[in-house]
Amino acid sequence: MRAVFIQGAEEHPAAFCYQVNGSCPRTVHTLGIQLVIYLACAAGMLIIVLGNLFVAFAVSYFKALHTPTNFLLLSLALADMFLGLLVLPLSTIRSVESCWFFGDFLCRLHTYLDTLFCLTSIFHLCFISIDRHCAICDPLLYPSKFTVRVALRYILAGWGVPATYTSFFLYTNVVETRLSQWLEEMPCVGSCQLLLNKFWGWLNFPLFFVPCLIMISLYVKIFVVATRQAQQITTLSNSLAGAAKHERKAAKTLGIAVGIYLLCWLPFTIDTMVDSLLHFITPPLVFDIFIWFAYFNSACNPIIYVFSYRWFRKALKLTLSQKLFSPQTRTVDLYQE
Repeated sequence: MRAVFIQGAEEHPAAFCYQVNGSCPRTVHTLGIQLVIYLACAAGMLIIVLGNLFVAFAVSYFKALHTPTNFLLLSLALADMFLGLLVLPLSTIRSVESCWFFGDFLCRLHTYLDTLFCLTSIFHLCFISIDRHCAICDPLLYPSKFTVRVALRYILAGWGVPATYTSFFLYTNVVETRLSQWLEEMPCVGSCQLLLNKFWGWLNFPLFFVPCLIMISLYVKIFVVATRQAQQITTLSNSLAGAAKHERKAAKTLGIAVGIYLLCWLPFTIDTMVDSLLHFITPPLVFDIFIWFAYFNSACNPIIYVFSYRWFRKALKLTLSQKLFSPQTRTVDLYQE
């Protein structure tokens, strides 16, 4: 991950990260600006961690939520929660101080976890799109086609592929030995620029674009089928009509989540690709905004669920009340109107 230097009218880029040759310049903020940024980032991390922690708890605790779709949501929530818990604290310090003070080992580990959790999120959203496509377009075969076992396979792939991919590039010497022609000049000391090369930007773009293309294609088809179902709803029985309505609402909610994901991550992804062609000319402040805008996506899903899912609001209400400790609470029907 390239270094991020926040620039502004009240900054003084006269210091250096380390008192050695080749050290990165350090931007020194006033105490007031530092405090505001730290508080804003801390509030964001708190929302990300607590919001996704509740999603994980609700799906795990309430038996009515033990469905293939919700298990995918649980795994997605864990990826976002771990991003806020393990990655963003050090990212905050790097953004505010404009230096990396934690050594090469933590730099590599931080970059690994950052890439792992972000790629895991987009893989899970892609798998959720496949799940919704099956539920809407093939409702009769969906219960037997998309089982809990299938969802667990998707979850394993959603974590395993990003973990293997990221480990290959970060913990092997393939970049230095076989892709040296793509490397830019060595980064300055104190920047944690493990992945500052042209090849990385172009390789990451299809990893983002291909799943997004799949998701958009599936949701276009879902929209067409759902519209046709809505026109035919009067010919269905009450139970079938209710089930179809429930599936369409779930597809709409998750479609919103995918749209917000694209909105948050597209600027950073395009900038990374274009920047590699133009010798990394993006101003540090702009790059910092792009990456934190992408991080912000991890806080969005729990907020979407609160406004869209009745079961989520009921689970939240029960969790915050004394009824949580009642033996009947775990088996309550959260989908009942």
